[in-house]
Amino acid sequence: MPANEFDHPLIAAAYDIVDGTRDDLDIYVQLAADLGAGAVLDVGCGTGTLAIRLAEEGYAVTAVDPAGAMLDIALSKPGAQGVRWVHGTVDDVAGLASAPGLPADLAVMTGNVAQVFLTEEAWLATLRTIHDNLAPRGHVVFETRIPQRRAWEDWAAAPGPMSYVVPGVGEVSDTFEVRSVDLPYVTFCSVSRLPDGTTVKAESTLIFRPLSELKRALGTVGFTIVDVRDAPDRPGREWVVIARRGA
Repeated sequence: MPANEFDHPLIAAAYDIVDGTRDDLDIYVQLAADLGAGAVLDVGCGTGTLAIRLAEEGYAVTAVDPAGAMLDIALSKPGAQGVRWVHGTVDDVAGLASAPGLPADLAVMTGNVAQVFLTEEAWLATLRTIHDNLAPRGHVVFETRIPQRRAWEDWAAAPGPMSYVVPGVGEVSDTFEVRSVDLPYVTFCSVSRLPDGTTVKAESTLIFRPLSELKRALGTVGFTIVDVRDAPDRPGREWVVIARRGA
């Protein structure tokens, strides 16, 4: 995945605080069991919450992220030693193909990861690399926001700044703004104000692909969609796509 706004110590330190308990990850833990996975590849693992949880459940986990600041947080957590961490993109995993736990039985992309690949070329290249790092009949599971739900309208209507406390930093105030809507692309920005008055800006763009486009792209690289579910934490707002690699 491309470099992103999360590669900043403050943004990384605040990530778990803002996201809370991460009940949204429960479905991935359940799917790993339901699909009979033994080894999991976590693409865009962020601060490692899911990767560590899966490792503690007994899975062989390889977790990759381009944001070094996020991986620093992941590595500081209890249980981090049970995960193979890769600083980079999924392409950097290809060189580990002979390592224990690869090829994987299951690849996951949680949160907004599947929507950060803005070009057709980048999206197909990512899916191909995931395909090549999966065992035959292995699965890829990812979530993506339903375009028709128009999540950006909710974002734009959200109340003013939110505040939270970051250990070692103090109270941080975040202001969020939708910068542009040029479908299928939506760009938004957050500005974090620190206690000393300095600010940290993070801008991101997501692509909102319809289900037909997801099916076509997955099919192009050798995946077949076997199920599309509602995301339990965002019913009617996000799909959880489950696709299987061929033999």
